[in-house]
Amino acid sequence: MNVVHSREASENTEALKDVYKNVEKDLPQFEDLQGAARALMRLQDVYALNVKGLVKGLFQRDTSTTLTNIYRPNQVFQMSADDCFHIGKVAYDMEDFYHSIAWLEEAVSLFRGSYGSWFTEDEGSLEDALDYLAFSYFRTGNISYALSLSRECLHYDPNNKRIARNVLKYEKILVGTPDEAEKEAVVVQRPNVTNLRTRDAYEGLCQSLGVQPTHFRFSGLRCSLETNNSPFLMLQPVKKEIVSLQPYVVLYHDFISNQEAATIKNIAAPWLRRSVVASGEKQSEVDYRISKSAWLKDTVDPVIGKLDFRLASLTGLNVRPPYAEYLQVVNYGIGGHYEPHFDHATSLTSPVYKTNTGNRVATFMIYLSSVEVGGSTAFIYANFSVPVIKNAALFWWNLRRNGEGDGDTLHAGCPVLIGDKWVANKWIHEHGQEFRRQCSTSPKD
Repeated sequence: MNVVHSREASENTEALKDVYKNVEKDLPQFEDLQGAARALMRLQDVYALNVKGLVKGLFQRDTSTTLTNIYRPNQVFQMSADDCFHIGKVAYDMEDFYHSIAWLEEAVSLFRGSYGSWFTEDEGSLEDALDYLAFSYFRTGNISYALSLSRECLHYDPNNKRIARNVLKYEKILVGTPDEAEKEAVVVQRPNVTNLRTRDAYEGLCQSLGVQPTHFRFSGLRCSLETNNSPFLMLQPVKKEIVSLQPYVVLYHDFISNQEAATIKNIAAPWLRRSVVASGEKQSEVDYRISKSAWLKDTVDPVIGKLDFRLASLTGLNVRPPYAEYLQVVNYGIGGHYEPHFDHATSLTSPVYKTNTGNRVATFMIYLSSVEVGGSTAFIYANFSVPVIKNAALFWWNLRRNGEGDGDTLHAGCPVLIGDKWVANKWIHEHGQEFRRQCSTSPKD
């Protein structure tokens, strides 16, 4: 970028600019930079990752006493000073000084170590990093350290009048309020951007990476070969694992084949668009759901029709539209996630009711890929998480038999730390299931 936008009007530079204009539309934009930076900060928070380790290409959990390696990459890729500067600046622009300080500290350290060297792709500098870091500390109340960093910045850039004014401002504050000098140990609190009340439980389940060491204690949780009295399943039973009794969650192993999973991904790939969520009667893009998705009709390929037949045989439910939605294929890249939510509608104005077939009574979610680290499905109130198991499928009831939403089904898609997560969702509605999932004799069920 520095070469492309340089003022040298040589023939080679002009030719480079012309070529750049032709490919510019296919290159990452500022929005991509922001998204990548936010994703790294999300992974840092949810998995309690040590920033210094991340910068070195290591994935270490930052506990109160020690660092624990949660993933060892085959090849280590370190981040540059400029990388750290851009991440810190994105946080700074959001007035998220908790993250800006951590990343700008790394940027300053790396820029100091390479001061005097020039790297073609660098857009930041030591002076820039010091400037943003100083103001971050000022905004968090650490005036004395902000002054120290500003003086260092002024040393490298003595003609910067704005920095000089900041130095005078900080000195005046400290003279007028000497107690400010004692705020060096200010603890900057991490912001809860989405006001997530279940954040601690959600992140704890994500950090478990789907490990459930106490499940063996419950006699009702068992594995079996499911036939469901279906002639089809009698010949080809499905491996069933009961993961939870309340809410009732089942994992069906090897529900689809590698070839079927690959076919579904290939069909969906060209149609993937940024995922949206229901917001009143509208749908909108939000930061608490980062993924891309596509909807596939059962007529688009014989594989999807076969999948619906197998699903109906297994659940005993009517999965034909409009009593069930089309297959939704979702792709989560690194940092992709979906914070705690319900699949069923909690408002009568939800778009879920547009088909006039009632609420989403059940969810059938198929894992189309494996994930090296992260991406578990966490059930928050039920306090368990299920790891991504390729070709397996999760099934649960969203509604109780009386038609009320089951609050225990609050769940989340944990961020993908390493890998690429693909799932296919089939949402089944109330109408059409009246004689397939009947009401209970007790109105409380």
